[in-house]
Amino acid sequence: MTAKSENARPVRGGRAARRAARAAPLENHLRPIRPGLEGGAYAPLTPAQIEAIHQAALTALETIGMADAPPSGVELLVAAGCVRGADNRLRFPRALVEDALAKANRSVILTSRDGQTDLDLSGTRVHYGTAGAAVHMVEPDGQTYRDSTVQDLHDAAHICDALDNIHFVQRPMVCRDISDNLELDLNTIYAACSGTFKHIGTSFTDPSYVAPAVEMLHMIAGGEAEFRARPFVSNTNCFVVPPMKFATESCEVMEECIRHGMPVLLLSAGMAGATAPSTTAGAIVQAVAECLAGLVYVNAVSPGHPAIFGTWPFGLDLRTGAMTGGSGEQALLTAGCAQMHRYYDLPGGAAAGMTDAKLPDMQSGWEQMCSNVLAGVSGLNMVYEAAGMHASLLGFCHESLILGDDIIGQALRVVRGIEVTDETLALDQMAEVCLDGPGHYLGTEQTLSRMQSDYVYPSFGDRTSPKEWAELGKPDLLAKATARKEEILSKPSPARFDPELDAALRARFNIHLKP
Repeated sequence: MTAKSENARPVRGGRAARRAARAAPLENHLRPIRPGLEGGAYAPLTPAQIEAIHQAALTALETIGMADAPPSGVELLVAAGCVRGADNRLRFPRALVEDALAKANRSVILTSRDGQTDLDLSGTRVHYGTAGAAVHMVEPDGQTYRDSTVQDLHDAAHICDALDNIHFVQRPMVCRDISDNLELDLNTIYAACSGTFKHIGTSFTDPSYVAPAVEMLHMIAGGEAEFRARPFVSNTNCFVVPPMKFATESCEVMEECIRHGMPVLLLSAGMAGATAPSTTAGAIVQAVAECLAGLVYVNAVSPGHPAIFGTWPFGLDLRTGAMTGGSGEQALLTAGCAQMHRYYDLPGGAAAGMTDAKLPDMQSGWEQMCSNVLAGVSGLNMVYEAAGMHASLLGFCHESLILGDDIIGQALRVVRGIEVTDETLALDQMAEVCLDGPGHYLGTEQTLSRMQSDYVYPSFGDRTSPKEWAELGKPDLLAKATARKEEILSKPSPARFDPELDAALRARFNIHLKP
């Protein structure tokens, strides 16, 4: 073979084959971003500050304690070692909290219904998803707000099932068209489960509603043993009413869910300056203290039960009293909480990605990206409310959910960080290009081989030139998101129930979602 033939460019068929290979979906381990990338590079708190927060939380539990536990909780916690004072507050000795930390489950896996999108919450693995209890749907076309419905919830779950960067679906809105609370809880589960295979989080308004909901879940899973083995729905539990009080009925709900084998999110959502201290450090201390109390409670019911340490302090505009979910302070609150989860080596979750903007606009974009990036690089296991949430959690938007998938994709690329190896240092490429090659890296085998594994390309973000943009008819970002929404919803969800199961569910429960 001659030197010329050795260096000849591949034939056109070879290039076409490589292009086809690059266009094909990558294996999971080769994708540039994926669920469970490890974060933790960002650390706003020093080791000494982390220790100070920990000690302050232990002091708060030992000296201030928690009020308003239900009778069942008082019995469990006193038996575990809490001290009930004359003021009826339960105080938590340091040794009791340390014992609960030692018993806590650190190997939590949130399972999916089909087993394809399970979430490993160990270490600093990062997952993004929805959450919240919005009461309005945001309609970008017309810029209006309306009451959210059970169909909207199902559609949100259906859309999430099609989005690679939304890893779980905690109920993001309330079905305002269902007035009966039991039917609301049951239909929330039905709508979400029939929309997505991904792990689902939901809440209950009364302890007595857990049993019929679990009956529905057993039917969907194929039996009680099947659900207990793979509980694809977890309980989002606001077990405290900050500051430092248990939410009595929610605690009773938590006890029921634990007994039925459901993982629990221990959610403490104080408002800095209102129901939590106004300082960032103080708000984190209170959230940590409340969640440590919840951890003692969970392990008093069932040692080692899967629980997520859900420190969710929110920011507040002290001039007006308005929530500031899209602020830099919120991003720091969440990042600081993530660091405390790492300190305890506990599966943890917090809120990021919500925006105070009323519509999917420039404000919503910068607010979502700021907190989503900081949450990810802090190593937060579960980033709740990461897409779709507007108006300080009052509104949810399907188009924003779709655009948020793009935002999270870029955030995940930041989480992945910079890989430094002999190959990525690229000295051999530099020598080849500069000494013997064309003087640029376009089209080299190394560039082409890494264009998929190293780079994240937005689905909706526009990278065309102004000339190309004009030639394409000046495509509008929201219009493209609406078109994608309609495309997804024009087909039935892959997660829909088979007709026999659906008929059985509808015969047993009053399902409001139209077939």
